[in-house]
Amino acid sequence: MAGLLSNFRNTIILSFVLALVMIAGYGAHAPGGWDAIFWQAVFRWLHVFFGILWIGLLYYFNFVQIRVMPNIPAELKPAVSKHIAPEALFWFRWAALLTVIMGLAIAASRGMGYLTETLTLGFAGGYTAGPGGDASYSMIGTGMWLAIVMFLNVWVFIWPNQKIALGIVDADADAKAKAARTAMLFSRTNLLLSIPMLVSMTMNQTLFG
Repeated sequence: MAGLLSNFRNTIILSFVLALVMIAGYGAHAPGGWDAIFWQAVFRWLHVFFGILWIGLLYYFNFVQIRVMPNIPAELKPAVSKHIAPEALFWFRWAALLTVIMGLAIAASRGMGYLTETLTLGFAGGYTAGPGGDASYSMIGTGMWLAIVMFLNVWVFIWPNQKIALGIVDADADAKAKAARTAMLFSRTNLLLSIPMLVSMTMNQTLFG
């Protein structure tokens, strides 16, 4: 067992195999079988998995790396910038993309009308206020748009500037410093948006279904 757990790839493969066994169990015993609701549940699982990976790395960057880097001796910083950060950014950016794709897949699996209503914050069919109105579309839609903005920040601003700051793209010292600050500011923007986004993603499902 120790030999298995010491290998990251094998651990992940086995974990997904066990997950697929459980998913098959749900498909076999779910009230509707392998119906649209079942696949919506699969999309939700993937959405949560990739979301944890994405936001977990966002929090690692902001709670740990960005804050600690100034205190690391200069001779040790290349260990982070040349090895740890590029690897973390690989998983970070692709998890962001897959989180958004799976989130949109969940919404689409509930019907294109639902997807349209959420993306328009409930205004597609004419907004209705009050209990039983379109507040649920507005609230989850707000969370969806916050996540989309965060995803765009990753791919349009954070990753391109990190490539410069980390030396993946050739640039002079001034350009690297400017790129590092830009990437940091957009990462902090995502940190700012992430907590209200998570309120929407967690409370909406509980209160409105």
